Amino acid sequence: MKILTQVLITAIMATVMAFTATAVATGAVEPSPSKRITICLLPKKKGLPYFTTCSKGAQQAADELGDVELIYDGPTDGSPEKAASMVDRWALRGVDVIAVSPNDPEVLGQAMKKAREKGIRVITWDADAAPATREFMVNQATAREIGHALVDAMAKDLGSDQPEGKVAIITATLTAANQNEWIKYMKERLEKYPKLTLIATKPSNEDQRLAFQIAQDLMKAHPDLKGIFGISSVAFPGAAEAVKQAGNSGKVLVTGLATPNDMKAYVKDGTVKSVVLWNTVDLGYLTVHAAHALATGTLKPGQTSFTAGRLGERKIEGDQILLGQILVFTKDNIDQFDF
Repeated sequence: MKILTQVLITAIMATVMAFTATAVATGAVEPSPSKRITICLLPKKKGLPYFTTCSKGAQQAADELGDVELIYDGPTDGSPEKAASMVDRWALRGVDVIAVSPNDPEVLGQAMKKAREKGIRVITWDADAAPATREFMVNQATAREIGHALVDAMAKDLGSDQPEGKVAIITATLTAANQNEWIKYMKERLEKYPKLTLIATKPSNEDQRLAFQIAQDLMKAHPDLKGIFGISSVAFPGAAEAVKQAGNSGKVLVTGLATPNDMKAYVKDGTVKSVVLWNTVDLGYLTVHAAHALATGTLKPGQTSFTAGRLGERKIEGDQILLGQILVFTKDNIDQFDF
């Protein structure tokens, strides 16, 4: 009986081996499924139209790549502490890449460092943190380009080669590293227009109602105010609404950074002449492609470019991956964009 059993086992094994060899030779063996890459996309504040449109592009990239599990999540109140906790949780889970838009690089930086120590790949997008906390930053444009574009747009809107008067900036938070860099270059560009005087820089804490109130207060304190820069996607519409309700449309010019859909009504009624931004859908799309390339080893330090799907070749300057195109929306072209 034992001999018969052994004979049967030997025969079965031989048959299996022969079938496997034949299958391999004919290509009939199913390939093992490729490992899915988990990418976590963390916005400064979940629920803002700016970041929602970024997530749309991110999902497009994930769908095209096919092997990506995309997790898009963030605090709805913009709390950096809550955002840091999310980074900690994702790192413990062992995800492949965490892409962070930090509104407080000091708070988020600690969590990002710990994630890297666990072997998680970490990048920033939209806003940056200290270089030691991440490998690359996916940047919409250089800070210089953005800062200069904002000031040039205001000067053009005021209708003079050498406009004059008082202007103010409403930013997101005083700890937002990207906005602080933009402000630095805005001040640099203001030297080209010596008759424009920057009289205040105020934080709105990513709260549109607070931006509205700050703009009202600025206009009351400075009746001769000529312009307000709203340099976050909630500061800009908040300031524009304040100017409109005060009956100052066309008297106090408002420009800044926000999605065209948020600003169309203000552009069409004359409260705003220029909206400066970039394609936010493409920013999210590029971020996921960069994260995927990093996880798969096709993006490495020292590269000067990499290919990102439908966007084609994107330039890399140092550790900055550049989306590379600032858009200015006006009454003439704003209806051509839907994001």
